[in-house]
Amino acid sequence: MDTKNATFLTKFVLTGFEYQTEWQIPLFLVFLGIYLITIVGNLGLIVLIYNDPHLYIPMYLFLGSLAFVDAWISSTVTPKMLVNFFVKGKISLYECMIQFLSFAFSATTECFLLAAMAYDRYVAICKPLLYPVIMTNRLCIRLLASLFVGGLIHSTFHVLFLFRLTFCNSNIIHHFYCDIMPLFRISCTDPSINVLMVFISSGSIQVFTIVTVLVSYTLVLFTILKRKSVRGMRKAFSTCGAHLLSVSLYYGPLLFMYVHPGSAQGDDQDTMDSLFYTVIIPLLNPIIYSLRNKKVTDSLAKMLKRNV
Repeated sequence: MDTKNATFLTKFVLTGFEYQTEWQIPLFLVFLGIYLITIVGNLGLIVLIYNDPHLYIPMYLFLGSLAFVDAWISSTVTPKMLVNFFVKGKISLYECMIQFLSFAFSATTECFLLAAMAYDRYVAICKPLLYPVIMTNRLCIRLLASLFVGGLIHSTFHVLFLFRLTFCNSNIIHHFYCDIMPLFRISCTDPSINVLMVFISSGSIQVFTIVTVLVSYTLVLFTILKRKSVRGMRKAFSTCGAHLLSVSLYYGPLLFMYVHPGSAQGDDQDTMDSLFYTVIIPLLNPIIYSLRNKKVTDSLAKMLKRNV
């Protein structure tokens, strides 16, 4: 498209969800309730881990970091989505880029965290005698720092590539937050290079982390099946089953959104996939990990007794 004499757009409108007018207030209340529960659940889990010295071990440091990332990604997307139920306000190009940077940072970091948690469970179950030597708190903190830095580098990389695009035809983003694929669809500049970079970088990260998770839990499964202790098997299956459930729910929509060719999906499908891993997963993770973890529930019970 020839954009030599075109007027480039710097303000965009997020369309949000398509719904009938009578559903406006009920949907707003539902998503507001989900957001409040998400923030209370994740921040509560962080406070619980921080206040209990018995939980100062890698497994719970990873879990606390996951809760932080879930609260971050939910706060990046949901408040703007709630406002859009009543006011279809415009968002500037720079605000859009910042929102995508924040989202991409938290989503990428969560991928890394899920892989790290899987490796942690592999060492704990398959090499229990060496676990205190291999997974030290010092190593865990260094690993967490590298995961967050990796997420920031990856997200910054895509934002810098977004600045090569121009927008002159439409300023309507058919989504409830500034995501990269809807921006590609309204770009006047050919986004082929950007699409290729998304496929290569995001695809590589997802494949690497998924393979790490699958290999780790496959080895864990073989180790569990070799044991004769029914109690030990139940405990290991309970912990790893919660992790696998969270991983499956998170990676499914991400794979369809960023690795599956963008042209094969419509806006509605993109919206549903995005809704799942930006709103639903951050709500479910504290429930999945906490209610099936005896140390967390015991710590919660002790804290409630102290405050009664």
